[in-house]
Amino acid sequence: MWKRMAAKTEGLYIADTESFVTKRKDKFDIDYGGIPGDLHFGLTKKAGAREPMFSRGTEIFNRRQISIVSIEECDELALKMEVPSILPEWLGANIAVSGIHDFTSLKEGSRLIFPSGAALLCEGENDPCIQPGEVIQSYYPDKPKLAPAFVRHALGIRGIVCIVERSGAVYAGDEIEVHSYHRKAKRKAKRV
Repeated sequence: MWKRMAAKTEGLYIADTESFVTKRKDKFDIDYGGIPGDLHFGLTKKAGAREPMFSRGTEIFNRRQISIVSIEECDELALKMEVPSILPEWLGANIAVSGIHDFTSLKEGSRLIFPSGAALLCEGENDPCIQPGEVIQSYYPDKPKLAPAFVRHALGIRGIVCIVERSGAVYAGDEIEVHSYHRKAKRKAKRV
C-alpha cells in the first residue's frame, strides 16, 4: 500500500572533494550513478565497514548514491545533543527536505519524485557513524564528547540513503511527491 506525502527541497549539496562534508548548490542533474562529481557517485563502490559480509575493497552495488536529511530531524538532533544547530552539510547530506516530521522512517522502496520527473528510490536509513560527529565536535569544541554522542542520538533521525531510479534535474525549492511504502497488516485466516 502506498501513502502519498509532500516534502520540499530546502537545500542541495555536493561533496566534490575528498571530504564527505558537502557544499551548497542551487541545482544538480542526477544520473543513474547519483550526482556526477559527488564523492558517492557511481553504480558500484568498494565494500567498507558498512558491508562486513564482503572483504574490504570488494566491488558491490552502490546503495548510497544520495543522502537525504530532514530539517526537522536536524533540529531534533541539535536539541538532543544540546547544541544550537546541526547543518545538513556537516552530515554529508546531498538533499535537505522539510515537511515530513519522521522522514528517516521512510521504508525501503519509498520513492521521491521531483517536478522534472527525476526519481529517487529509498534504500533505508543512513546509519549514524562517528565522522559527522567529529565534524559537529569541530564546530562546538567547548562541548566534550559530541562525536560519540552523535552516533547514539542520531539513530532513527539520521536521514535516508537513495539510489537514482530516474535521472533528471533537481532544484533547491522543488516540491517533492513522496510515495511511502507501508505493508498492509495480514489478516488472520478464519478457522472453520
